Amino acid sequence: MAEPVILIDVSDRVATITLNRPEARNALNSELRRALPQAIADLDTNPEVEVLILTGNGPAFCAGLDLKELGSGEQEPGTSPNRAPSNSGRHVDYTMDRGPFPVRSKPMIGAINGAAITGGFELALNCDFLVASPRAIFADTHARVGVMPGWGLAVLLPAVVGFRRARELSLTGNFLAADEAHRLGLVNHLVPHDELLAKARSLASDIAGNQADGVRQMLATYEAIERAQLDRGWLIEAEEGKRFRDHAGFDPAEVERRRRAIVERGRGQLDAGA
Repeated sequence: MAEPVILIDVSDRVATITLNRPEARNALNSELRRALPQAIADLDTNPEVEVLILTGNGPAFCAGLDLKELGSGEQEPGTSPNRAPSNSGRHVDYTMDRGPFPVRSKPMIGAINGAAITGGFELALNCDFLVASPRAIFADTHARVGVMPGWGLAVLLPAVVGFRRARELSLTGNFLAADEAHRLGLVNHLVPHDELLAKARSLASDIAGNQADGVRQMLATYEAIERAQLDRGWLIEAEEGKRFRDHAGFDPAEVERRRRAIVERGRGQLDAGA
């Protein structure tokens, strides 16, 4: 039997969600793009869970959209599977108008164990805060692939690092090392690799030990303030992405060629920085 694309562990009111496609660097194929929001929606209604942790299995956190799948023409960027019911009876809208996650009431900590690239970077940015291993690296390669962000990168990244640094990262596609990400405030805590999940769970335990309704209301308050500040940005990102797709079209063969070039470029940058 095939391995599940998501692993879930619930312990002491903390749910750890692990992206489980290590052979593909946890790239987001259509199956994983369905499974992740469904898992989050179900855990959000689970009375045994107060805090979520998102991490990756293997050397990468998430390499972004599965460009091999995109390059095959199986699924175009900006499209998504149909709606499906969750175990709670709710329906999860996989179009994800505001990011890759469904609406949730519980905090999510990103435990970044390795590369978080493009769509994987967006997953990280949509977490409430991040703990990272020194092996973590971040990069926005949308412009190199020739697709536009749709999960809030152009909104959330400048909110953290400022517009000038965000422009540099997005226009160059260069890699951001974990220590620099920590210095810029993108990462809250930088810890030794073998202590990553222990640190994330310690923070999750601190949260779970608080009054649950108070935690959820505080999170909702922050999100309401963020929405008031950033809603227009989400709309602009969606409009500009659609405009680009309508103008540039979508060529699966070209996406695959660019994917190979990005992999080689990334290896070269990491080797040069070693």
